[in-house]
Amino acid sequence: MQFLIEQSAVEEMNRSNLTPDCYARANNYPHHFWKNGGKCLVVRALYAAISETKAKGDMESLAHLMLHEKQVREWAAEMERRKQGLPVSEELKDYPHYLGTSENSEAEENEPEPEEPAYFPTIPNSVEELGLNRGFVSEMILRSIYFNGRITGNKMAARLRVQFYGIIRDLLEELRLQELLDIGGMIGSGDGGYEYVLTPKGVKRAAELLDKTAYAGAMPVPLEEAIKAIKLQTIKHVVVTHKNIRKAFADLIIHDYVLTQIGPAVNSGSSVFFFGAAGNGKTSIAERITRLMGGDIYVPHAIETDGQIIKLYDPINHVAVDDPTQDKNLPYDARWVRIKRPVVVVGGELTLASLDLIYNENARVYEAPFQMKANGGIFLIDDFGRQQCRPMDLLNRWIVPLEKRYDYLTLVTGKKMEVPFDQLIAFSSNLDPMDIADEAFLRRIKYKINIGDPDEKQYRQIWQLVCKSKKIPYDEKAIDYLIERYYLPHNRPFRMCQPRDLIDQIVSMAKYNMEPPRLTPDLVDSAASTYFVDTKGRSMVTMAGEAHSQIRKVG
Repeated sequence: MQFLIEQSAVEEMNRSNLTPDCYARANNYPHHFWKNGGKCLVVRALYAAISETKAKGDMESLAHLMLHEKQVREWAAEMERRKQGLPVSEELKDYPHYLGTSENSEAEENEPEPEEPAYFPTIPNSVEELGLNRGFVSEMILRSIYFNGRITGNKMAARLRVQFYGIIRDLLEELRLQELLDIGGMIGSGDGGYEYVLTPKGVKRAAELLDKTAYAGAMPVPLEEAIKAIKLQTIKHVVVTHKNIRKAFADLIIHDYVLTQIGPAVNSGSSVFFFGAAGNGKTSIAERITRLMGGDIYVPHAIETDGQIIKLYDPINHVAVDDPTQDKNLPYDARWVRIKRPVVVVGGELTLASLDLIYNENARVYEAPFQMKANGGIFLIDDFGRQQCRPMDLLNRWIVPLEKRYDYLTLVTGKKMEVPFDQLIAFSSNLDPMDIADEAFLRRIKYKINIGDPDEKQYRQIWQLVCKSKKIPYDEKAIDYLIERYYLPHNRPFRMCQPRDLIDQIVSMAKYNMEPPRLTPDLVDSAASTYFVDTKGRSMVTMAGEAHSQIRKVG
């Protein structure tokens, strides 16, 4: 927080678009405002508000303002210490901006360089360094040859994502001695160029191995190593400030007071409930939160536990930094993929079964559940309350993970495995939280954030951004017309999504009319009349038709 003492700060505050948290009571006693993503306390306005509350006998508001007055006195004392050349007090030394004045409040902090992941998978050069049983690795080789018919050592190493020399070559020699495979030809030069085929004995052995699993992809990593990576790359190390949150949300029009709720929620690394009317950007907010979580993380292609294989890397939910299908000379263990912190979004299709290990009976391999794929990032349950299962059943499934920060998953053998639950889990709904969750569950969700409707100023700003992105000239008069005709007479609230949706319809209608997309009256009317419905469920087109019929009758 910055402390501003000049009269000009009072005037700047009065010109600002004040948010609800800038008042001691609804629209009364303003004493601070937001500037460049930071909160500024206006000292003159504070003392004026204190005098006013005393005169009115508003003791509740006075108590709030007096706490701010205590902050001002502490700030003044620290400024005096600085004048005397004394060191900053212990409790404030880590927050130099707290002691800033209006002269340096706009100074930009240098952006830190993105940090490297806290975990780094080194390249294994021997079977022992893989952390897997030697027999298990040999079985992976046999299955790889079985599915390919004949394959060179180099290609096999690339598909299993391990080193040829030191791992594949040594085991191929062992399998040859066991008469399970033989050399069927050669492509290129060197030991890695030999083509390998299964002998009749090897074919029989490989067929038996398919009863265990048909998995022949990247060599898995041990569960213990995967858990170690999750813990080292935890979201608990993420630090969000009012500076970096503004950068992450720069492309969204959003109230500063909403950001002040989102930032601490991310710092907590626990859970958050976004609620409010549909179309106000709850999903967009959740997706941008990962921008605050820093750099990349490593996840394994697959995990091994008790001979069972769990596929973890998911190209749909994980965005790879290095292309795992193209980069052949990765500086790290190729069994891992370097990804951006994940954003796993599920909606009405979510079921209780999809929150446990999903066993493929044909391939005899597991698919990791959504929350396991979301470790190190965000798991967003969108449209909460509209899933195929009852909300309370879904809520009960999360009680232990939210409380203990670990989850239990069950193998088909009946064995339970404990895995970290290290993610910011976000629930998003346009329903009232009290209608879909009880008090006990809401207590476990640490942050409940209402994403409200934009005001008219923000609504117009969104129009400007959308027009710019679509390369359509922005017309203030056209927006005036839209609001006066389609909003004010119907008491229709603004929604964040409406400018984007209306522009999309304007573009579609302009194509149909073979004209350039512009905010013309005809295109605005066409888009709005097919987009909006009145309270009786009639579209604006239907209403226009009824009005035309009435005119004809009168005529």
